[in-house]
Amino acid sequence: MPPTNNSPSKKGKGPTTHDLQCLTIRELELLARDRMDKQTRDYYNEGADDNSTLSENSSAFAKYRIRPRVLRDISDIDPSVSVFGQRNTLPLGVAPTAMQRLAHTDGEVATARACRDMGVVMGLSSFSTCTLEDVADNSRPNANVLQLYLFEDREHSRKLIARAKKAGFKAVLLTVDTPMLGRRNLEIRNQFKLPSHLKVANFRAQEEDGDALDEEHGEARPKQNQNQGRKKRQKQSESVAGHHDGEKWVSPSGPVTFHTHAANPKLSWEESIPWLKEQCGDEMQVWVKGVATAEDALLSIQHGVDGIVVSNHGGRQLNGALATLDALPEVVQAVGGKVPVHVDGGVRHGTDIFKALALGADFVWIGRPVLWGLAYKGDEGVKLCLRLLIDEFRLCMGLAGVTKVSEIGRDYLVRMSRDGLPSRL
Repeated sequence: MPPTNNSPSKKGKGPTTHDLQCLTIRELELLARDRMDKQTRDYYNEGADDNSTLSENSSAFAKYRIRPRVLRDISDIDPSVSVFGQRNTLPLGVAPTAMQRLAHTDGEVATARACRDMGVVMGLSSFSTCTLEDVADNSRPNANVLQLYLFEDREHSRKLIARAKKAGFKAVLLTVDTPMLGRRNLEIRNQFKLPSHLKVANFRAQEEDGDALDEEHGEARPKQNQNQGRKKRQKQSESVAGHHDGEKWVSPSGPVTFHTHAANPKLSWEESIPWLKEQCGDEMQVWVKGVATAEDALLSIQHGVDGIVVSNHGGRQLNGALATLDALPEVVQAVGGKVPVHVDGGVRHGTDIFKALALGADFVWIGRPVLWGLAYKGDEGVKLCLRLLIDEFRLCMGLAGVTKVSEIGRDYLVRMSRDGLPSRL
């Protein structure tokens, strides 16, 4: 397909080639809708309860307008930033989203290839449908980070962390906003479950290999013990969620699934973060994902985390919670530059990235648009999604009058009041 304009590409080496079927993330969403079955579409796109927080994650960006500066030399724009040891093409990463093979047969591996080709860091969900090793193999030398649910049975998490370290993952993003699972009505109505031909790959791999190798000591276990382990797993084929039986808390049991094991009401700052830091050692950073208040930002600093992701789980947990863009400024102020502050939720255009950075974020993550790209054209669709955002962000930088990401600040924004009048931040 020939170029249709003379706008520079992400590296400034020539014109951009457009997909004339898809010129915006909104168009990508519509194209993906026709390529997903209803259960997958509902699972990916739904928020909690009536979806008000999900909606506000995106609408929050409309509260702000950009104050562009003019007569500045913008002939050499650099939208790249350093993150997790690599030079990232723009201040945006692909957020961890679960079960990507629902969207495309190559799933997370296709996303990994696209992130590698576009020079964009990738976050991998614990509940991916491709193993973290396969993702790492298809990413190198691109940086990956692992989103982690810290299970009540810590052995599940310990093994996953050990495998991530071996595969070269740069950080763990501990999800801290799921002590209980939010109510997702379409999941209930659809009786959502992973199709039988797909598996939660990381834990399936641990179930199959866990009895064959002692990961702590690197020694093969006796075959008799392996057989005993397989028989035990067969008996525990049913997954049961944690629950209170009226007298005491009963921990989850059976094979690991999202709906039975992800929620963990026993996590605490005092116990969970030190344990995680010990497991990660010097090889991987420890971040918390799901912070939305100044108080928890200060506790994050107090307990020595390496970074914070302001997140409300894509609006899928506490409906009525603050939009992440609205929660961002107080977290940034509380942190005071001691650790990086990232944000996710609702980003649909390059100008959204600019606004988040102007409000103090160091970096932005996107989730659903990547899934839409994956459903549209596999790794090429993910690359299309990223290319749209790269081009939009670079254009926004130039038209706002900045050439480096470090120049973006609050002076470039105004907030619109309810009566439609702008006010300086």
